[in-house]
Amino acid sequence: MFDKLEDLVHRYEEIMLDLSSPDVANDNKRFTALMKEQAELAPIVEKYKQYKENQNTMEESLSILDEESDEELKALAKEELAEAKEKDKSLSEELKLLLLPKDPNDDRNIVVEIRAGTGGDEAALFAAEIFRMYSKYAESQHWKVEVTDAEETGIGGFKYINFLVNGNGAYSKFKYESGTHRVQRVPETESGGRIHTSAITVAVLPEAEDVEVEIDMNDCRFDVFRASGNGGQCVNTTDSAVRLTHIPTGIVISCQDEKSQIKNKDKALKVLRAKLYDLERQKAHEKEASMRRSQVGSGDRSEKIRTYNFPQGRVTDHRINLTLYKLDRIMDGEIDEITDALAAADRAEQLAAEAS
Repeated sequence: MFDKLEDLVHRYEEIMLDLSSPDVANDNKRFTALMKEQAELAPIVEKYKQYKENQNTMEESLSILDEESDEELKALAKEELAEAKEKDKSLSEELKLLLLPKDPNDDRNIVVEIRAGTGGDEAALFAAEIFRMYSKYAESQHWKVEVTDAEETGIGGFKYINFLVNGNGAYSKFKYESGTHRVQRVPETESGGRIHTSAITVAVLPEAEDVEVEIDMNDCRFDVFRASGNGGQCVNTTDSAVRLTHIPTGIVISCQDEKSQIKNKDKALKVLRAKLYDLERQKAHEKEASMRRSQVGSGDRSEKIRTYNFPQGRVTDHRINLTLYKLDRIMDGEIDEITDALAAADRAEQLAAEAS
């Protein structure tokens, strides 16, 4: 581990030198790449610096205990040594976590698809509430949400809603949301007061760069139509909505959020690129089963990952057996406690895998 840390410190110093070079400053692409690498290495280098300083403190304290005869100095050194030993454990653990391989998709924008499942109108209403929850969370992170396509039910629900979230680190926070979300509550339409169980599915895909997924436009068919709102009411007087069909895979994407046909085409291609990129990732994971997480972050959309129980005011994430009695706050977008716990569990699994 320490050889690797020394190499990273050396690399960090090289980057800092390069960034001060006028040649690099004039090369925007290289400058941006180096700044990104520097930002990734900085926390590791800083933590390693703290670790080495703490090691020096331990050595100095041991030296005083061995060589000094003054009992008061020895008592202070003994106390300082105990504190440094305790700090050594935590710094070592933090360094191990920082050295874990980073998910290359973590900094990306995302494409999210929410679909109502079992439960009819109640599931559609819940889909709308989960969309609101994600939108509120994205807003708290200063990320931009753009709806690309949706089908409303007429009572405020969504049969499905697809949207983009643009913001640095969006995938790192949302990637654990893929799966089946279950809701238990008494529907407003239920006269008998019985608790019903409904479900929706969520898919979170990292947005792919143009260079990563090459799309042959000959494989794409674009159909244009007039965007419409709830109940078929026309909300656009021109054929600006776009339906993109990718012939080799059969993937169909509709975008009608923008008034411009060109903008809708661009969004449709973004979504297609993300879907094709996800297909490639799934194939890679199937070839190398070891790349899959046992539970956390598996991305299995058929897996029941979470239950929202309204009568008891609780949310339970089944992957890590986490139960929080904060339903109202969670539905209002305060999901950091869940995402942080899932990320911590994911890191713990990676550490266990590295140790085995």
